[in-house]
Amino acid sequence: MIPLSDIDRRPSRFPLITTLIIVANTYVFLLELMNGAPFVNRWSLIPTEFAVGRNLITIVTAMFLHAGWLHIIGNMIFFWAFGPAIEDMMGRPRYLVFYITGGLVAFGAQVAMNPAVSAPTLGASGAIAAVMGAFLVTFPRDRIRTVILLGFFVFIRFIPAIILVGLWFVVQLLSEIGSQGQSQTGGGVAYMAHIGGFVFGIVFARLFEYHKRRAM
Repeated sequence: MIPLSDIDRRPSRFPLITTLIIVANTYVFLLELMNGAPFVNRWSLIPTEFAVGRNLITIVTAMFLHAGWLHIIGNMIFFWAFGPAIEDMMGRPRYLVFYITGGLVAFGAQVAMNPAVSAPTLGASGAIAAVMGAFLVTFPRDRIRTVILLGFFVFIRFIPAIILVGLWFVVQLLSEIGSQGQSQTGGGVAYMAHIGGFVFGIVFARLFEYHKRRAM
């Protein structure tokens, strides 16, 4: 399932921060294409190094890197589906702080769970998961225009956020459980980062809510 947009609300103003974050991710991805593996390895988070206090800045830089075209395209589609409404709800400065903090918490959770991983850990998924968590607790009944792929058949359906995002989170939980016991030194999907970011979003979304909106 591929979420496209919230059909039940429109942001009161242009989602500037969401757009700038997408532009930043796209720009860094172009740098990856031009500079290759050395660039990716330099700025990705390596849990074994981070766990002993080396290259700490990579917990920030890694959230703007991606492993390939499908990785960045998928992340940015999800981000655009949920980000504008949360930016509107929080206001631009709070939203930016929330996004970055969510990414930091997500990578922190991944390192805490698997500190022996020596492969690069990268991607905006953890920060975007925080946005999705915030969306779930703020607009659970909003319907999301969603593309459903079933073999050669493509459908567009309007799915409530509580179902769509809830199913996504269950998949992350089951995938993390299923990945336990496998080799932790190689690469793979950082499911714990998704879970950590999502939980952060659920717990702290209301603290970042724009005070004027909260009073309505």
